[in-house]
Formats: sequence, structure tokens, C-alpha cells
Amino acid sequence: MGRLMAHLYDRVMQRSEAKCLAKWRKDLLASVSGDLLEVGAGTGVNLPLYPTTIRRLVMAEPDPHMRARLAERITLSGSIPAQISDGSLESLPFSDGEFDVVSCMLVLCSVADPSRAIGEIRRVLRPAGRLVFLEHVAAVDRSETLKWQRRLEPLWKRVSGNCHFTRRTEETILDGGFEIDTIHRDPMRSTLPLTRATIRGVAVRRSR
Repeated sequence: MGRLMAHLYDRVMQRSEAKCLAKWRKDLLASVSGDLLEVGAGTGVNLPLYPTTIRRLVMAEPDPHMRARLAERITLSGSIPAQISDGSLESLPFSDGEFDVVSCMLVLCSVADPSRAIGEIRRVLRPAGRLVFLEHVAAVDRSETLKWQRRLEPLWKRVSGNCHFTRRTEETILDGGFEIDTIHRDPMRSTLPLTRATIRGVAVRRSR
């Protein structure tokens, strides 16, 4: 399944990238700088969007098939030099406070423990470090879409790499020691109705 997903992922997401995701990614990453970690880097679709203000770029991807595609893209891109890590988001192999920015896009829907993942992101960020996020989330409460998300999620996550329809990622970020600096809520275009609700923005690491 991992090999198949790595092979098909960019093709499956192509229309949504063209309609909205590519612009959203570009806008979110335009002002990042310093030492940056991208978690769940996948096939490396963000790679050409990182500005030259980045001093160090680490792209973490635990799936070996995705990581192979990522390595190929880095080799061919000629853009910012990037280090590849096989680190899992729920157990990042980095020191406390090692990064200025963590980029996390379309990842938290599929991790086993979102709260632990956010805790790891907070741990590796420096004081006042920033989390740049883009995620599909649960639909509005009491909506018909949310009812269908709940009905179909058990089957969906079994065939889609543990992807969940009903994650409340904004709450998880806030509960995990962050303040939301900016947030946008828009439907993802050219995708399944049950994955259209999204949030994107920037959160700042709080001191506890």
C-alpha cells in the first residue's frame, strides 16, 4: 500500500493543487526563515516553495517509498539544499528547541496520536517558534457532512493510510501549547466532499 500511495499521491492531488493547494502552500511559506523542519514531507511538493531566507531545511518522512520520491525530487530540483530524515512526527529525532519553524501540511489527519504529534512539534521549536499548518478537518458541527464523515471514517482510514475525516486539529494545536496567529477556513477544491473542510495558518509556541 505504501508503494502504491507514493506512486499515485501527486497524481491524485494534482487537481486540488492546481485549484487551491499550491497557492495556499506558497502563501504560507513565503515569509518563513531560519532553521525549518517539514514533518510528513511526503514526495516533497513544498520543496520549490521554500524561500532563500531559510538557513537550514530538514524534511522528515517516515515512509520509505515516499522518502525515495522525496530524495529524487531534491536531487532534481536544484533548489535549497535539504536534509532528509526518516523521523516520525510522534517521535522526532531532534533536540529540544532545534528549529525556528515547523511546516506541517496534510499530515495530522493520519498520525496515530495528534496530541503527541503536536507535543513533539512544540518540543523541537524554539521559544516563540512558529508552526505553519494546512490540514483538512471535521465539518461544521451538526452538519450532514459531519454525519457522513463519522459514518465512513472507519472504512476510509483503513484504505487511506489512517487518514481521518473528523479530526479537530485547531483544538489540538491550541491544547498543545500554541496560540493561533492567523487562520483561514476554506473548502479544498476538486477533492472528495468529506475532505473539503480545511484550516490553514500560523501558530506560535506558547511558554508554559
